[in-house]
Amino acid sequence: MGFLDQWKTLEAVPLSINSLLINLVIGFILALLIKFHYKKYGSTLSNRNEFSNVFIFVLLTTVLVISIVKSSLALSLGLVGALSIVRFRTPIKEPEELAYLFISIAAGLGLGANQTIPTIVSVIFILVSMTILKFRKVEKEKNMYITINYEITSEKETVKILDNINQIISNELNSFDLRRVDTSQNSIELNYLVNLKNIKSLEKIIEKLQKDYPKISINYLDQNQVPSI
Repeated sequence: MGFLDQWKTLEAVPLSINSLLINLVIGFILALLIKFHYKKYGSTLSNRNEFSNVFIFVLLTTVLVISIVKSSLALSLGLVGALSIVRFRTPIKEPEELAYLFISIAAGLGLGANQTIPTIVSVIFILVSMTILKFRKVEKEKNMYITINYEITSEKETVKILDNINQIISNELNSFDLRRVDTSQNSIELNYLVNLKNIKSLEKIIEKLQKDYPKISINYLDQNQVPSI
């Protein structure tokens, strides 16, 4: 095979615009589905509403890149060199964020390779599986952060209040973890990580604390389903 014959094998095969548009539309729908799932069932503390918008760009861009590159070996080799100088500096703080990004990329790869039906079935199956696991986890346990703030008048009162609050929480819960204690001349702030089997336990704790300490301030945050900002 001569040089010209070898070069012809590297020439790009014309890309079907209709096929590309169909894949982009399907990719957009899948990206919206992934975004909805992440916002509803994600448990990260970041701004899920803002971060989930990235899924659409990642998925559709992957579809475009793979659709163009797959038609030409020369473009494939060029892409390897181009991507070798690209650096992404955005930090991924939660493993769950990386998992959803990977699903978006995988969906884009599948659609770009014209594996439409397997891609749709796989994405739906993965999201349904994740939903089932999320529901089972929520039913089994509910981890919450409780922040308690109270004004004090002396250091002796700090020790007494800490013992009383620990006793109140222990009466309703089998286990809890005091994560942080901040004290000053005028106030004490306690941060607990508690495991609740039902919401009534939390209601009893709050009721008892407010009864014993009328001026107490209580904040609680559900770790399993943090509301999106």
